[in-house]
Amino acid sequence: MTSIKRDARVAGFIYLLLALTGPFRLMYIPEKLFVHGNAAATAANVTAHDLLFRWGIAVDVLVAAISVFVILALYRLFKPVTKSIALCLLVLGLMNTPLYMATLVTDIGTLAVVTGSDVLTAFSAPQRDSLISMFIRMHGLSVTASETFWGLWLLPLAILVFRSGFLPRFLGVWLALNGVAYIVVSMTGLLWPSVGDLLSDWAFPFLFGEIAFLLWLLVVGARPKVGASGTPMAG
Repeated sequence: MTSIKRDARVAGFIYLLLALTGPFRLMYIPEKLFVHGNAAATAANVTAHDLLFRWGIAVDVLVAAISVFVILALYRLFKPVTKSIALCLLVLGLMNTPLYMATLVTDIGTLAVVTGSDVLTAFSAPQRDSLISMFIRMHGLSVTASETFWGLWLLPLAILVFRSGFLPRFLGVWLALNGVAYIVVSMTGLLWPSVGDLLSDWAFPFLFGEIAFLLWLLVVGARPKVGASGTPMAG
């Protein structure tokens, strides 16, 4: 196995770990615990299943750590293609980790309200329920804002894939669409939330660009072009 093929498989494997862990707090926890429009029911669910909620926090910390290694692995893979664009990928991609950690503050606030009954004796039960709902709402808005950077780092990645010569160009196009979709959904979600929800449904097929990319790396790997001398070429 050539170095480029090995680096592609390693990047694909780490990316797969990110894809498997990321949806836990983003999708599974809200589906299990949050009741839309009912602060009391949501607070009761979080209180009754605080260990599950703690798992959501722990997994998000893990996701933040894994994302660092994903970006470093991709930087190593694509650095020979165009170093300046690979550096852009590195800087924008590493922004995701502090954004994950900043978003965790809202979940920590929720957990503090659920477990801090002695500290919050001055608050009535409905007030505590409202605090939990506020923190959950803040978490959702933070995720929406973070989607801008989820999209931005995909743009240099798309260019690198397109130029690489060892990955199919359609993946680069799909990643570019994926990145633009994230940015559009993020901006509309912040400015016009009702429109943002509608656009999320329309943008959903484009968001599979990352999945297609990681599966290609993991299953197919990189296929460098072969020059006249029989040696692999990066692009």
